[in-house]
Amino acid sequence: MLFGSYNFSLTLDDDAILPEYKGSTFRGIFGRSLKKIVCALKNQECSKCLLREKCVYFQVFEIPGTHQRNGSTTEPGLNNNDPGTKNRIVSAPHPYVIEPPEDKRTRYYRGDLLNFSLLIFGHINEYLPYFIYAFHEMGKQGIGKGINGKRATFHLTQVTSANRVVYDGKENKIHKGPFTEELSLTPATVLPAPLRVSIHLLTPLRLKFENRLKAELPFHLLVRSMLRRISSLEEFYGAGEPKLNYRGLVAKAESVAYKPSSIHWFDWKRYSDRQDQTMLMGGMLGTASYLGDFGEFLPLMRFCEKVHIGKQTTFGLGKISAILDE
Repeated sequence: MLFGSYNFSLTLDDDAILPEYKGSTFRGIFGRSLKKIVCALKNQECSKCLLREKCVYFQVFEIPGTHQRNGSTTEPGLNNNDPGTKNRIVSAPHPYVIEPPEDKRTRYYRGDLLNFSLLIFGHINEYLPYFIYAFHEMGKQGIGKGINGKRATFHLTQVTSANRVVYDGKENKIHKGPFTEELSLTPATVLPAPLRVSIHLLTPLRLKFENRLKAELPFHLLVRSMLRRISSLEEFYGAGEPKLNYRGLVAKAESVAYKPSSIHWFDWKRYSDRQDQTMLMGGMLGTASYLGDFGEFLPLMRFCEKVHIGKQTTFGLGKISAILDE
């Protein structure tokens, strides 16, 4: 699967008040700005628009339906080796993740820099110039809570990828790439066993198991989430669902010893323009430690370190880091 990681640098033109966790803020203004610059039929409902299949906004934010094919009937990827099951319906994941600034400051001043990353999957990387222009125009609309009735404006200073300049704000020029890499599952690694692995939850992780949000992270739940994420991304934006022994991996994960360590629940709020209400978006933070044989699981971990896992990944939730302790 093609994978692009783009680092955006913004310079504030005004003082600003922003929330501690800024993923929802950036995601919201990104969507509004992108729709404003690409929408040809302003008053048309997206789902009924004749141009939707070629519309950048629709492809990125509305997600054109689901995909149905032979496979399992429940969780994506987890039962595809079960003979006789069919007509699995998989919802397409959004093809991007916004990794917001890591600091928890809420007060910023004119001239301050804001840095965040935009991760893009598959062929959606072709739309990068639209995204850059959307953030450029977004600066004119302003960001954050209004001060004296005015949101803080900003200008897009630079966009880079792996220390290469993609966009230069001074020249107002987008440079030629490619800036993507091919993200794939590397072969299983031979590791000493038993081995201790620590999973650090860098941003809130929201996982549902048996239709409930969980506040603990046994290894099988982590593996289920990683398989689901990889399966759906590769299905819609890569070469197709990987041929993995899903049932076998989950069964093996259930035997891995789990030590919760510092796992705790963190609540944060976001305002939804669509629903016109404040929503509570809690998730797990902290570190979980495991002891076992991780050779088959390491490729999953390395893949998901880049693409995030769990729910609401577009806001930057579900960012993980895997540390091996021999």
